[in-house]
Amino acid sequence: MPTIDDPVQLRRATRADLSAIVDLVESSYRGDASRAGWTTEADLLDGQRTDALEVAEILDDLYARLTLADHAGAVVGSVLARLESDGVHIGMLAVSPLWQSRGLGRRLLAEAERVAVVELGSHHATLWVLSCRKELIAWYARRGYRDSGRREDFPYDDPRFGLPKVHDLEFAVLTKQL
Repeated sequence: MPTIDDPVQLRRATRADLSAIVDLVESSYRGDASRAGWTTEADLLDGQRTDALEVAEILDDLYARLTLADHAGAVVGSVLARLESDGVHIGMLAVSPLWQSRGLGRRLLAEAERVAVVELGSHHATLWVLSCRKELIAWYARRGYRDSGRREDFPYDDPRFGLPKVHDLEFAVLTKQL
C-alpha cells in the first residue's frame, strides 16, 4: 500500500487521464471537498471549474503541455503551460487538497516554467488569478510573479467557468520573466 512518503513522479498527461484530471481540478477548487485545502473557490463559485471537453482540447493542442503529478498511480496534481501570442500562459495548477502545503504546487509551477523555456521557447509567463484571492496572489508573488495591473472580466455568461456566488469577480493578470 503506497504511503504519502512514496515519491511523486511528474509526467505528461494523456487521454487516459481525462477523468482523473477533471476530478482533481474540481476537488481542488470547487465543492465541499476543496475546503480541505487552501485553494478552494467554494465560497466564490459553484458549478464546474473544467470539463472533459476542455481537457481534451488542451491535450490536442500542439502548443500546450499538461503535466501531472502521479503518486502510486493516482493523479494528485496538474499544471498547464500553453504557448500564446504574448508568451506562455500557465494555468490549471491544481493540487489535491490532501497534498497541499507540501511543496507540490511549487514543484509543478517550476516544471511549467521549465517547459515554457525548454519545450515552448518562451521566457515570459502569464497567469490569471481571481483578484480577490489575495493569499494566492501572494503565493505567486513569492515565486517571482508580479501583478501587471491588468484585469480581465470573469465570464459571467459562460457556465463552463463556474456559477458565481459573488459579484464583481475579475482576474488579476500576473507575469514573470523566465
